[in-house]
Amino acid sequence: MKIIVKTLFGLEEILKKEIEDLGFKQVSVLNRAVELEGEWKDVYTLNFKCRLAIAVLVKIEEFRIKKEDDLYKEAKKIDWTKYFDVKKTFAVKGAVFSELFNHTQFPMLLVKDAIADVFRDKFEERPNVNVKSPQVLFDVHIAANNTVSISLNTSGAPLYQRGYRQGTGEAPLNEVLAAGLITLSGWDRKSTFIDPMCGSGTLVIEAALMAADIPAMVEREHYAFKNFTSFQPEVWEEVRDSANNRPIKLEFDIVGYDSDSEVLVKARRNARSAPVGNMVRFEIQEMNEIEVSAEKGTLICNPPYGERIGDEIQELYTQMGDVFKNKLVGFDCWVISSNTEALKFLGLRPDRKIKLFNGSLECSYRKFAVYEGSKRVGSADELDEEPLKKVEVKAPRKEKNVIIPVPQKAIKYGKPNAERFSSAREDSSRNDEVEKIDDQNEEIIPKKYTGKPVIGKSKYATPDSPSSKVAKRPSKTEEQTQPTAKPKAERLTEEHTEPKPSRYSPKKVITESRQEKLERLKKGRG
Repeated sequence: MKIIVKTLFGLEEILKKEIEDLGFKQVSVLNRAVELEGEWKDVYTLNFKCRLAIAVLVKIEEFRIKKEDDLYKEAKKIDWTKYFDVKKTFAVKGAVFSELFNHTQFPMLLVKDAIADVFRDKFEERPNVNVKSPQVLFDVHIAANNTVSISLNTSGAPLYQRGYRQGTGEAPLNEVLAAGLITLSGWDRKSTFIDPMCGSGTLVIEAALMAADIPAMVEREHYAFKNFTSFQPEVWEEVRDSANNRPIKLEFDIVGYDSDSEVLVKARRNARSAPVGNMVRFEIQEMNEIEVSAEKGTLICNPPYGERIGDEIQELYTQMGDVFKNKLVGFDCWVISSNTEALKFLGLRPDRKIKLFNGSLECSYRKFAVYEGSKRVGSADELDEEPLKKVEVKAPRKEKNVIIPVPQKAIKYGKPNAERFSSAREDSSRNDEVEKIDDQNEEIIPKKYTGKPVIGKSKYATPDSPSSKVAKRPSKTEEQTQPTAKPKAERLTEEHTEPKPSRYSPKKVITESRQEKLERLKKGRG
């Protein structure tokens, strides 16, 4: 049978990974859900062990309709009596995207009437409807192309209702979303975990359940599948017994901080109910007073969002960023907020951004990795002791690249330091390996080249490069050995007895007497 596991927006891929880790195969991703094939034992397992699931559905029927009445006709063909007893209460819920219906609740009424009529025709009695807390719940989904999917909701109440929460603070975090935030963070379940604004402790408790491999539903008793005629109690007990339900001793800390002492009382009560009370620690502490001894770990924070940017929100986020930079070096710090403007006051560049929803609020879930020290090179004196490394620097088009000696730290930490220290290096006698900087990485291009002077248009030209059709200037030794060039007038007299006239030379003026002219003409006639 087809099983559909519903989840929140943005958690589909990690839900698929979680289900595959439970041993299931051929899991396909849908919109806010995943689909797979399985049996009733698999339904029990998914309900009990999935931390990222909201509901587990079993598909009953799928068909196409052309008009409103078709929905009732097709629904009445289903034998509803094989799913539950007439003494059980039921309800029909779902989502409608078809334009055939003017009211989104009308299709639910049609399916409800079909179920009641099937029972009346068979037993002359119909089951009661209970919208608030039904024993059996059916899910109807009508797509825009008028495809109808009717499923049996095996979970009943949403699976984020774990059963351990005894009290909450203001705006408590959804347990499924909390588990999703921890999973998305990549926490290894072996290092320190911190929630600096823990409230009633949802993130801390979910982290402890993961660390001890205790199913999230360990304290939940009610499931809708227990009211089905197909329910198998012995199989259900087998699934429950296969999981760990006891806390373990941890070698690291899972800590929640908050400035409200009353809400921390609720957090401790919830942790004892989970049961992970001995695995976690809650402390009354302001954000800026947090002290962490661990060298690495994960911090996840769900701070107040604030509808507008005010002095309090700005100060809170600025203070949070200062704590990250000064006290949480080596940690991966994650923050979720719907106030993207407030996130800018953290003063850190996010390494990752993930779009999620907290209820109806669109949120940004951001990672800030805080590293040991900074990525800047130290003083010039410190670099003088560093071995040099020859680096080939890309030159403009049609020019030859330049190889310059650069300190290794300058190469490691990028372009600005290469520019800063390359001009101070003239020692090209070291035979280090040449490192080529390609277009995809940062190019180390010095502002100056301090080698021998080169005649040419390019500032990257070298003495050996064919430089833009300009002759190389001879050295002093070459000037002494070469003969002195003769003046132009002397060279012309040696090569030609008379210089050749040019087109621009003045015309030769002929001067002769009248008698000479007559004699010349007579000779011409003869």
